[in-house]
Amino acid sequence: MKLDSSVAAVVTGGASGLGEATVRALAAQGVKVAIFDMNDNKGEAIAKEVGGVFCQCNVTSDAEVDAAFAKARAAHGQERILVNCAGTGNAAKTASRDRTTGEIKHFSLEAFNWLIQINLVGTFRCIAKSAAGMLTLEPGEDGERGAIVNTASVAAEDGQMGQAAYSASKGGVVGMTLPIARDLMGEGIRVNTILPGIFETPLMAGAPVNVREALAASVPFPKRLGQPQEYAQLALAMITNGYFNGEDVRLDGAIRMAPR
Repeated sequence: MKLDSSVAAVVTGGASGLGEATVRALAAQGVKVAIFDMNDNKGEAIAKEVGGVFCQCNVTSDAEVDAAFAKARAAHGQERILVNCAGTGNAAKTASRDRTTGEIKHFSLEAFNWLIQINLVGTFRCIAKSAAGMLTLEPGEDGERGAIVNTASVAAEDGQMGQAAYSASKGGVVGMTLPIARDLMGEGIRVNTILPGIFETPLMAGAPVNVREALAASVPFPKRLGQPQEYAQLALAMITNGYFNGEDVRLDGAIRMAPR
């Protein structure tokens, strides 16, 4: 797919971190970008800076996602690109015993479901609604109507202690990538997923310096945290390379996460 001002894109979670870097990378190519996010102030500011449009959106809400797509399409037309970066995390052991009191408890099922609804169901919700819109487009010379990029995590393959819900949600994104690519293959829509390792994001920026340094040192090479721009580079490669389809690609400096 050629990136220019004739192309519209939607980036969920586009107001910070990996999503923001992708918004900026697409806009730098002339693409008209809509930012879906819950952070109104940051989202509006970035949209104004790149000449895009901000759409307040919680990906767990059908109504909000529908309204966001309607607003984005009214401003830019039907998107040919969707990049799913909206997501979050939590951590708790499946079952544990308090060393002081001896109390036994298990991971909250409400917390487990909350994470699945955001990371997995929210991603699928945006894919399904965007793909349905892409089907209304005329295919290009190569028969392509659109390209979708999802965000999983290396935790999908080597989740750490306390990451059962997070790993399940991200593993689900990996697991549905190829079936969705097959669902849409006859319509000229490609689907790929990136599995980032430890990246420099707003969440990571709040960690103590010694923790950040230890994490960076754990990466085989290069011994540093990933930069959001590096995620954006891979996302753009997946979008522009027409033979890239149905793939799940780790972007992690060769790290394999230890149990803790």
